Amino acid sequence: MHAVPTFAELGVTPVLIPALARGGIAEPFPIQVATLPDAIAGRDILGRGQTGSGKTLAFGLGVLTRLTGRVAETKRPLGLVLVPTRELAMQVSDTLSPLAHSAGLKVRLIAGGMPYAKQIRSLERGVTVVVATPGRLVDLVNRGDLDLSEVEITVLDEADQMADMGFMPIVREILDMTKPHGQRLLFSATLDGDVDTLVRKYLRNPATHSIAPVHAQIDTMDHHLLLVHPADKDEVTAQIAARDGRTIFFVRTQAGVDRLADHIAAQGVAVGALHGGKSQAVRTKTLEAFRKGDTLALVATDVAARGIHVDGISLVVHVDSPTDPKDYLHRAGRTARAGESGTVVTLASPKQQRMVSSLTKRAGVDPYIARVRPGDQTLSDVTGAREPSGVPWIAPMSKATRTAPSRSSRSSRPADAWKSRRSSGTQRHQGR
Repeated sequence: MHAVPTFAELGVTPVLIPALARGGIAEPFPIQVATLPDAIAGRDILGRGQTGSGKTLAFGLGVLTRLTGRVAETKRPLGLVLVPTRELAMQVSDTLSPLAHSAGLKVRLIAGGMPYAKQIRSLERGVTVVVATPGRLVDLVNRGDLDLSEVEITVLDEADQMADMGFMPIVREILDMTKPHGQRLLFSATLDGDVDTLVRKYLRNPATHSIAPVHAQIDTMDHHLLLVHPADKDEVTAQIAARDGRTIFFVRTQAGVDRLADHIAAQGVAVGALHGGKSQAVRTKTLEAFRKGDTLALVATDVAARGIHVDGISLVVHVDSPTDPKDYLHRAGRTARAGESGTVVTLASPKQQRMVSSLTKRAGVDPYIARVRPGDQTLSDVTGAREPSGVPWIAPMSKATRTAPSRSSRSSRPADAWKSRRSSGTQRHQGR
């Protein structure tokens, strides 16, 4: 058995090592061991790793090591990390900002739903690395507040999700603005379709690293198909929500999210609701409450949940079955992160069994199938379901819930987020 190399042995600049140790990160994850030497050497990277595999530091440490000692001109960053959602951009920024600070570098979050003024002022002072969503980034370029011509390292994280969300034309536009022969690091769960086209056009002889299998990880996830009579579905869902553990429920529509969250809260369970119809301030507050454990149940749509990377989600419930195997695997990827185990449950009526079974087969999953009713022992054995208190839960009022949609209400600064990681002293907080 080979010893795991240290971050220093992988080539990470010495100035970052103490900052990693302060964050409770002692040794690298496999994807970091695989990619960091190539990234630090300046090679293009094509990486595939599951959620929870440590991708953020896999590319982040490479970028920061290569840019240490450099100074960015006003409005002209040297590095760019492009991600599909605001929530994911916030998490990447929170992970990298304290490390960058220890190396004398600056990281700036650029995303929609947040004030322009602060972002523009930061860019005018000079920012080494920008972590951004495509729309706001191009907006600032078109306004003349940002120039990407000096960007020599570009990271595309969750490239397949950017493709699914229709961002590929903008992504190509952004890449064309950066240095033509700059370094590109692309990470994606799948490497087909638009992502493959992007790789062929913009990556030069990339070092390819695949950490995750194409299908779901059956060794760390248990998959179940629970057949429920439609009249029992709400009661079954509320009992699952009352379990002892962090749970995310996927629902197809925004209205469905609000309805189910209201029902769960009425049964006495602290719950959050997340979808694109809510303001950024409310979404930030909802995610922070879920991350801190103030709420252990979260109801979300697919699009809103694409940026959720929270450790300790032990159960994923497809309240509405997805229609695509990729969506099934994306949802399932919220659990069994960073070496932890997890359970994935799909709730379906008996009439839907054949359709769902076909879907899971295409996703490479062979779920355990059982019929359940409210209060069943099987339901409890699989999910930990229990009877909720029945005393309605009312969400506490906060500044975020009273804030206008156009304003940001970040509940924690990057330094605070890093400090919270330090308090656990574990490696699972390395990121995705």
